[in-house]
Amino acid sequence: MKRVVLLVETSREFGRQLIMGIARYSRFHGPWSFYKEQIGLKSSIPHLTRWKPDGIIMRDSMIKDELIQMKIPTILVQHDSAYSKDLPDVITESHSIAKMASEHLIERGFRNFAFCGFDNFEWSNQRKHYFCQYNTEAGFETHVYFSPRKTKVPDWEIEQRHISNWLKTVPKPVGILACNDDRGQHILEVCKQLDFKVPEDVAVIGVDNDPMICDIGDPPLTSIALNVESAGYEAAKLLDSMIDENRRAGQHIYVSPIHVVQRQSTDLLAVNDPEVVAAIRFIRENARDKILVKDVVKVTRISRRSLEQRFRETIHRSIYDEIRMVRVELISKLLIETELPISHISSMFNFTDIEHISRYFKKEKGIGLREFRKLHQPR
Repeated sequence: MKRVVLLVETSREFGRQLIMGIARYSRFHGPWSFYKEQIGLKSSIPHLTRWKPDGIIMRDSMIKDELIQMKIPTILVQHDSAYSKDLPDVITESHSIAKMASEHLIERGFRNFAFCGFDNFEWSNQRKHYFCQYNTEAGFETHVYFSPRKTKVPDWEIEQRHISNWLKTVPKPVGILACNDDRGQHILEVCKQLDFKVPEDVAVIGVDNDPMICDIGDPPLTSIALNVESAGYEAAKLLDSMIDENRRAGQHIYVSPIHVVQRQSTDLLAVNDPEVVAAIRFIRENARDKILVKDVVKVTRISRRSLEQRFRETIHRSIYDEIRMVRVELISKLLIETELPISHISSMFNFTDIEHISRYFKKEKGIGLREFRKLHQPR
């Protein structure tokens, strides 16, 4: 029985999902014996030499010279890319997260954008960089929050005042990407104190889709779900081969965003054009039907040409592109969240056959239906 050390926090959804994926691999291909103490991660390190593990999966913030010297097959769950490039790692795709957040907020009709993160974490700064970049490419400016100077003991009261003062200066209505769900919850609390309406004045989207944090929010927090569990499974699979083959080559396992789990904090169309709002609502309410552009035009009081022009001015897409995007996102959720056969999903959306829905889906996502389900659905 292989002995595997897990130095991964369980206080957040990311760590819990990662361990669930590792445990699933162990059930199918093990069993493995796991070492994980309830005490802090750093306190576990001195006990490792006595336990004589076969492999380690750990946060890179816990890496120590003595662990490297033990020459035990190790996979790092990255927080900081400055650590050893010789070890395989699990990396979260910050650029994909930022792109999904930007597109979601632009789709809601926002023209003002902001980012709120933690300046002392590289992963947060990466999400900030790419979010600003994608918004700039779409023609919009991003207002960035910068934390107060570091203190020895974090003081939420001081931080709260800084966020409050910053948020007052941001033009409204604004769509804000929080670097994670914790930061998103911080923003929601500040909005209550300032009497800002969410999502009318401030729409907030977080990352990780931690149910406890998202649902405790007032209103509940929209968040980007990640395929962390699948990444945990792949990390365990790689570690298994490293143990058997005694190798340490540096491969990458990527944590990708799956989809936006929309809750009340962004459940608003920030579009001032009533005809575009009516059209978008019609598309969303009838997305499972085989609706055409002419059907959308009929629910408005303007011509097709005028509606197309207003669509491009407000949400930067054509009517047809919006129909396709909404339909494909609904299909994606069914592929991830259910075990429905593809043939059944095809009939639900009124496609003539599986080949038809496959072409339609692949044109939008760049990947086939089965490949998408295999990639994103937990094993």
